[in-house]
Amino acid sequence: MSLFNTVRNTIVPVHKEGYPFVAAFFVASLILGWIFEPLFWIGMIFTLWCAYFFRDPERVTPQDDDLVISPADGRVSAIQMVTPPAELDLGSEPMLRISVFMNVFNCHVNRAPMRGRIVSINYRSGSFVNAELDKASEDNERNGLVIETRHGQIGVVQIAGLVARRILCWANPNEPVDAGERFGLIRFGSRLDVFLPAGAAPRVSLGQTAIAGETVIAEFASAKGPVISRRS
Repeated sequence: MSLFNTVRNTIVPVHKEGYPFVAAFFVASLILGWIFEPLFWIGMIFTLWCAYFFRDPERVTPQDDDLVISPADGRVSAIQMVTPPAELDLGSEPMLRISVFMNVFNCHVNRAPMRGRIVSINYRSGSFVNAELDKASEDNERNGLVIETRHGQIGVVQIAGLVARRILCWANPNEPVDAGERFGLIRFGSRLDVFLPAGAAPRVSLGQTAIAGETVIAEFASAKGPVISRRS
């Protein structure tokens, strides 16, 4: 029984949005294997990768309304003061933006960075340039959520990447949301931007790896100032 529990706890569940893709990869592997046997094993490698891409692990989220939690797995690619997208209706003053870039090997389930109420959800069509580029915030397909928190309204923007072709969001306006709660997914490479009002201080550094639902990326009501880190 202990071995069974170990295996069960090791295998990460696949999100239901990934079932059709995993099945399609598997069927394609069978067809290719019927044509030429080695192709079956190559197809199975891609099938396993697809299942890995759509993994949906459990996360342990800090319960503190002063903390901003990473909405995505990936690398912190930007920490800067910028004007939020107009469709978020967060004003024209610069806000702290923390961006997390997800490559095709990161878990792509997106989670709410703070507890609050979803005020609005705004989708914008666009292009599919590299999500690491700064212009992706304005040019790429994106979906933005505004969440009312105890520290004011924050913006969370899902941005499609170079190979991403669909942004999924199953949250709805006027619904409550908890920090770390799943709200969406982006298929195959993308980025998440979090826009924070005055009073938020970064708690991550450029290049740092963030874990959705667990890594604290910013903090409100703190006099500690920006975090300083070193690479080792």
